[in-house]
Amino acid sequence: MRWKTETVTGWGRALSATEEIARPEKRSGLTAVVADTPCPAVGMRRSYGDACLNDGGKTINTTRLDRLLGFDDKTGVLEVEAGATLGDLARVFAPKGWLPPVMPGTGFATVGGAIAMDVHGKNHHGAGSFGQHLASITLIAPGGKPRTITEKDKTLWRATIGGLGQTGIIANAKINMLRAKGDVMIVTERRVADWDEHIALLDASDATYTVGWVDATAKWASLGRGVLEEGETGSGLLPKKKGAKSVPFNAPGFALSGPVVRAFNAAYWRRVPVSGRTSVKPIGDFFFPLDRIHDWNKLYGKRGFHQFQCVVPLDQADALREMLATIADSGLASPLAVLKRMGAGRAGMMSFPMEGYTLAVDFPNRDGVTSLIAELEAAAADAGGRIYLAKDSLASGIRSKRCIPNMAIGRRQPRRPIRKRHW
Repeated sequence: MRWKTETVTGWGRALSATEEIARPEKRSGLTAVVADTPCPAVGMRRSYGDACLNDGGKTINTTRLDRLLGFDDKTGVLEVEAGATLGDLARVFAPKGWLPPVMPGTGFATVGGAIAMDVHGKNHHGAGSFGQHLASITLIAPGGKPRTITEKDKTLWRATIGGLGQTGIIANAKINMLRAKGDVMIVTERRVADWDEHIALLDASDATYTVGWVDATAKWASLGRGVLEEGETGSGLLPKKKGAKSVPFNAPGFALSGPVVRAFNAAYWRRVPVSGRTSVKPIGDFFFPLDRIHDWNKLYGKRGFHQFQCVVPLDQADALREMLATIADSGLASPLAVLKRMGAGRAGMMSFPMEGYTLAVDFPNRDGVTSLIAELEAAAADAGGRIYLAKDSLASGIRSKRCIPNMAIGRRQPRRPIRKRHW
């Protein structure tokens, strides 16, 4: 197997690593490289921080292993290789009346990554996490020997799902796909005035898919204002499809300055009428809105960005409100901030989901952001909450342990530090 040395980043582009990377194209090549050189696997590197980086080491890129291996159109069980993306599965199977059971905010996430992070989506309050919809997982252990596991393999199963790939290379999986009423989304948007109304609407929603955009710059009486989206699959005529856009270069620093973000957020909030509105959207536009803008991470400029995402128990909503107030006072937030209510579903020992409210906010990589995120992580831990390793780029050691259940940080060699990229 040929190894190629590359310098790579996570999606946030604030951290980088230099790695030797192999890209097997067949299962035989995957088992051969694992037998010869055990090392971690990555997919599309859509994790925001350092979860997809192995500085100074070797990595197996599985994106060429993306074949559909079998589908039962009666039961909806799909067998697929780990490198297939959830967006591709949605495009292929939505017209047939099926969808991946859980989809995160990007369709570029691979099946292997969805398992390793036990991802959640806009339907977590009803459907739980991705790992709860798996029938089996095939792992390639050091030495190259494959092993197919199911829920009967209790400890290994729960260590693999949400385990960041630490139990072996995920080669393929069987997924219980979700029936869909059609290949479009019927989406209702409501303008939300403040925090209390946002939480009340999330609690009251009985839609299959629910998500709140929150204006992370709004303060005082407007704190927590935003837009609530509720969606159902359906059938209908779609408006003329718009072509994808791209960001060809790194945006200048002033593009996401405080005044610009506040003005954009205010306009975005007001675009939804007070009375609300309902529209028909392509499935991808609802689940993966940012995928329509290629390389949107360049909007944060050369230094990249960090994302903070936590979940706190239902009875700690006030603690989350205080975090949002801290973010608003900092003046460091970007327009990308999401608030959701989560259900109880989680499949792995280290899985992020728990019943409660989750807040995710992007921050340009500027002075003050590192200390702000450390403050937010401490507040999440004090509230009995968790942080999401698919998004984190800063937590380490004891600080991580407080927010990540069942994480072992005993006697072991410290991880090689990731170099911060100053472009």
